[in-house]
Amino acid sequence: MDSVAAQFKLTLLAISLLFLPFLQATDFKYCDKEDNYVVKVTGIEISPNPVARGKPATFTISASTGQAITGGKAVIDVSYFGVHIHQETHSLCEETSCPISVGNFVLSHNQVLPGFTPPGSYTLKMTLSADGIPQLTCISFNFKIGFGTSVSSVSDI
Repeated sequence: MDSVAAQFKLTLLAISLLFLPFLQATDFKYCDKEDNYVVKVTGIEISPNPVARGKPATFTISASTGQAITGGKAVIDVSYFGVHIHQETHSLCEETSCPISVGNFVLSHNQVLPGFTPPGSYTLKMTLSADGIPQLTCISFNFKIGFGTSVSSVSDI
């Protein structure tokens, strides 16, 4: 009987590990569902999730393109409860290696949010553009900033 129970637990563990990547993925939507974007986003990961105030966070976006891209820019807009609160622009080549060849690639953006950032749900909109192409892609997704504090521990003082 113990053998059957152990085998059941191992099977259950294996099945749950198969679903782990889906639990960590962040849902996103394209800004215009009708547009045929040059860059197709395939997934988004946020680490840590939820984001911790005053600590580094990494936004990793997996994508693919059907044409080579030599450069461009990434415009990031952030909203809090529907109110636009922040915008920043980065060179596309700061977020990924350029030139971008046809096929799969990854954009990675690191950010440290100020310790006074209010906890809650935020929406990030990212638009990628290149010379002659106003929108390589445009996506939006939600992320959360946790309620944890960014107070230094006694050992840091």
